[in-house]
Amino acid sequence: MPKASEAPQQLILDELQQEPALAAFDAEAAALLNSTGLVSVQPDMRGGWQVLPAGRVGAVQVGDLLVQVRPKAKVGLDRLLFLLGYAQNPGFRPDDVAGAEEKDLFSALAESLTRQGERALARGALSGYIHVEEALRTVRGRIRVGDQITRRPGMLLPLEVSFDEFTIDIPENRILRAALRRMLQLPRLSPVQRGRLAHLDAKLDGVTLLRAGAPLPTWDESRANAHYGPALRLAEIILSNMSAETGLRRQRVASFVVNMATVFEDFVTVALREALTGVPGRTEGQYECFLDEPDGTRRSRVRMFADVVHVVDGKPAAVFDAKYKASSWSGYPNADQYQMLAYCTALSVPRAWLVYADAGQVRVRKVENASVEIVEFPLDLSRAPKELLAVIKYLACRAVLG
Repeated sequence: MPKASEAPQQLILDELQQEPALAAFDAEAAALLNSTGLVSVQPDMRGGWQVLPAGRVGAVQVGDLLVQVRPKAKVGLDRLLFLLGYAQNPGFRPDDVAGAEEKDLFSALAESLTRQGERALARGALSGYIHVEEALRTVRGRIRVGDQITRRPGMLLPLEVSFDEFTIDIPENRILRAALRRMLQLPRLSPVQRGRLAHLDAKLDGVTLLRAGAPLPTWDESRANAHYGPALRLAEIILSNMSAETGLRRQRVASFVVNMATVFEDFVTVALREALTGVPGRTEGQYECFLDEPDGTRRSRVRMFADVVHVVDGKPAAVFDAKYKASSWSGYPNADQYQMLAYCTALSVPRAWLVYADAGQVRVRKVENASVEIVEFPLDLSRAPKELLAVIKYLACRAVLG
């Protein structure tokens, strides 16, 4: 076990690490680390704290301490953000991550957002029309007669009006500025990096600041905002997965924590849906089905949700389940096989596809005394994004088209 450090600056853990790392920091830092869900921190009898991954990956920065948990299979930041981004928007490209060469996750995120923001704002802030409803003392646009009568009966002024205004205060700029502000809260940004982010934020002066926790405004990609696309896709990932706040003793804390099992499941779902576009039928995620038949009573049935099901003419044609776990010498745990057998039986399909995040060979298991096959299909996340999508395409075609 590593020896305790007097003033640890950085602690790097592997997602599958089972031996705790020993580190020295105060009780507040331990409580803050525990609260993020990235790591489990327990006191060590010899002094200091035992730190173990808690089933998630990412980074937490508490004052001068940076703790990182890296994904298995040598999945770097660029691949992690590609999986996150593609699951959120299939238009996400690998080159949307511009700072993957940085040493830590926060520096890489800050550098990526800065570069993409500089490209997006190189020609100035994007402007567009937004619909405004206000009470004014002069007529502008259209008078909302119904609202005027309801809200101000018998009053001539102010007038309830609606109009379209050409402004920079549009959803695209609100999202980008919110991400810039979130990044500026990071504790250990270099002065140069902080200056570049602040310069971009100044270019968006006048854009409404989003409230913390508020849903992000929606935007549609078009020719007018195409140059904003990479910056916005990265900004949405940052706002969805990163937090920055102040601890009890005014100690600044930042965290970027993701559940890789959820990320992998979402990526496989979206990638399969994209791969099957144009194929007869529809592809549904979290497909609801029941293991048992109705028995004529009000007793609840055994409900199941398959990760991905492709349906043709109202009937399931293929079922997939994504598992973010490594294969072992003895194969998959029995529970996974039972689950896939249950899907095949309930959905009346002869074959199920168990997609797992690991390298290896495709293996077909034929179930005894049943006309069911369970295919273990590996998806090596260390592959380049184009290769990953090509493998998913092959899987989709083989499962649905034969």
